[in-house]
Amino acid sequence: MRALSRFFWTTLAVIFLIEAWLWSHLEPLVAAVVRAIPLARVKAAIAAGVNRLPPFLVLFVFLIPMAVLFPFKLAALWFLANGQIVLGVATFVLAKLVGVAVAAFLFETCKPKLMQMAWFARFYAWFVRVWTWAHGLVDPIKARIKGWMARLRGKARSGFARRFAWLRGRARRRDEAV
Repeated sequence: MRALSRFFWTTLAVIFLIEAWLWSHLEPLVAAVVRAIPLARVKAAIAAGVNRLPPFLVLFVFLIPMAVLFPFKLAALWFLANGQIVLGVATFVLAKLVGVAVAAFLFETCKPKLMQMAWFARFYAWFVRVWTWAHGLVDPIKARIKGWMARLRGKARSGFARRFAWLRGRARRRDEAV
């Protein structure tokens, strides 16, 4: 039972960290897209609009991307239900990536207003604690996997290097014989 519980919590932590990783890695990508495409005015307009809203209404800003992307997630389910697995998975993954990227952009824009609400500041602090807990649970596992992979790469390289040296020596002997 203890092993099952540990597996459950580790799986939950991995899922949480994947979401956090997507969030942190897509936000710079979205920022780069905003810089590349002339959307600076749109970003400024969104920031100005958010600054005019009271903090509790800023929460509704996050509903906009969810409402826009919901039909795409339904389409992904429809594709899956009709046997178009690759298209369904691709549609869902794309909707998920876009959703996380837009949410990251909106969160950075809305964070100062949101942190004015005491309950949200407490929730954010709790979220950071969960993020730290998840890393504490998953990081040792990642370190073991990285160690295994390094040893496998070392063995593969040493085997490859021996074979390559043998082939090279054989080619040289053949060239000398000619």
